[in-house]
Amino acid sequence: MAQTVAFFGLGNMGGPMAANLVKAGYAVRAFDPVPASVATAVAAGCSAAESEAAAVAGADVVISMLPNGELVEALFLDQAGLFEQLAPGTLVIDCSTIAAASSRRVAAAGAERGIPVVDAPVSGGVAGAQAATLSFICGGEADAVARARPLLAHMGANIFHAGASGAGQIAKICNNMLLAVHMVGTAEALQLGVDNGLDPKTLSEIMLKSSGCNWSLEKYNPWPGIMDNVPASRGYQGGFMVRLMQKDLGLAMATALASHSSTPMGALAQSLYQLYGELGGEDNTGLDFSSIQRIFGGED
Repeated sequence: MAQTVAFFGLGNMGGPMAANLVKAGYAVRAFDPVPASVATAVAAGCSAAESEAAAVAGADVVISMLPNGELVEALFLDQAGLFEQLAPGTLVIDCSTIAAASSRRVAAAGAERGIPVVDAPVSGGVAGAQAATLSFICGGEADAVARARPLLAHMGANIFHAGASGAGQIAKICNNMLLAVHMVGTAEALQLGVDNGLDPKTLSEIMLKSSGCNWSLEKYNPWPGIMDNVPASRGYQGGFMVRLMQKDLGLAMATALASHSSTPMGALAQSLYQLYGELGGEDNTGLDFSSIQRIFGGED
């Protein structure tokens, strides 16, 4: 009999992840407060749950993919209080990117009830979620991560165990801070070249084969029309939103403050994304984070 998975959070990332589990043969009960997201999940083969409690009834595994730590804690500890409803031994995998302290609180509460919890934030973007090529960065006990691996392998290509509870979150925010830094640098370099008469496609090809090559340039070019199937070529829609990058950079800076770490590049990237969020009085926070290109004067 197929394992039953309760899946919470069916947005740009969670929806494709749940669909990939269905393809792998899991019975997925989906819950999300956005009806359109639930409808898309049902079309992909999930069954719709009427409530949080209905989603987890008899579930073997619970997976959450939520926007922030407040929602994760509300789901498991507070408002929904799912830990009170889960049977001991039920595996919980939280794929949200949240503060490490929040992940540790959830894991500790789960441990009190005999419920193993893995924090497993993801990297790879919407395209990775759709293609099941995500990277999962796990924190938690080794046996819990081992139990999670077969499910994660159907949604991603790389599974890392970073350490104890919360370690997955620390590694993820380090990664996303670096992502923000090289996306800003890529956008700045492209604009400099264009301002001085270079074709952005030609400049991109040169930098791809030179020492400036990086993931943003290779996989996610921020200049419109250079690369197919990336947000920059569809009006910066349908990707990793600016507001989520702002959140992740806030988590990185809070972590740096707590550990007395020096992160001047991360701080600058945070300032630029905060400034860009309301550039010219517009709300840009729903656009993909590669739209930071526009702060330098790039094409719309």
